[in-house]
Amino acid sequence: MFMQKKNKENIKSANLFPAMEEEVLNFWDKSKTFEKSVKKEAPHGPSNSAGKDYFFYDGPPFATGTPHYGHIVGNVMKDVVPRYWTM
Repeated sequence: MFMQKKNKENIKSANLFPAMEEEVLNFWDKSKTFEKSVKKEAPHGPSNSAGKDYFFYDGPPFATGTPHYGHIVGNVMKDVVPRYWTM
């Protein structure tokens, strides 16, 4: 079998997540990841390879009233697209 049955004893504790987070944060500090991303020049979109800056226009947060599950897609796109072009 490719997959083994696991019981509760074989699963590592979720208490390792704080240690993992600390390790990642230390790596980011040592490699100056955030500083490098800030120094990076403005991203260019694929159809904008002429060297022009990339702009992302964000509309009002909730034009139709209080937030609900239907706003999730829009909010995710407003977060993911700029992050993608920042990488």
